[in-house]
Amino acid sequence: MPTVDLFIPCFIDQLFPQTGLNTVKVLEKAGCKVRYNPAQTCCGQPGYNAGYVDECRAVATKFLDDFGSADESAYIVGPTASCVGMVRNSYDELFAQTPNLVRYRAVQRRVFELTEFLVDVLHVNRIPGARLDGAYTYHDSCSALRECGIRDAPRRLLDSVAGLRRVEMADTDTSCLMHLDAYIREHEKPIRALHVADVLASGW
Repeated sequence: MPTVDLFIPCFIDQLFPQTGLNTVKVLEKAGCKVRYNPAQTCCGQPGYNAGYVDECRAVATKFLDDFGSADESAYIVGPTASCVGMVRNSYDELFAQTPNLVRYRAVQRRVFELTEFLVDVLHVNRIPGARLDGAYTYHDSCSALRECGIRDAPRRLLDSVAGLRRVEMADTDTSCLMHLDAYIREHEKPIRALHVADVLASGW
């Protein structure tokens, strides 16, 4: 049974708690033992994107403290793609030429986004007993395009499914879900944006 240390980013903790619970449900249904460290906080992405690199490094160091388990066989799995990407990619810059680089490398190889973990690590293509009634459009994370000033990305994405009478859209990132949901409500689109963990958990 694979052991998973659950990485719950601050957006999910504060705004999408049910998605966090559904992530646990999906992982347990897939045969994992799930552990949760309540001392965890943020990966540092908001500060990093705003240019507060030194402050972000302090937050990232806490992430290493929270997830640098002696059990290096445990996976670290998070249901928000941009936060996982922050840890796996941007921490390289934060910890370059620092004593924490070795600690980070040990953590880096264990960090996975939820759907990536299910498919690439567990090789799950079907979980017994799961069933989804209806069709879903899968949207891979836009990696917080709004912070880069790309404001028409939701329009292009949602226009691509405009011919359908009603659409359920599954996403891997809560910041993207917030962005898409605001556009959907503003323009009164017949679309519902959901996290992929919520979609998968609804199959039982």
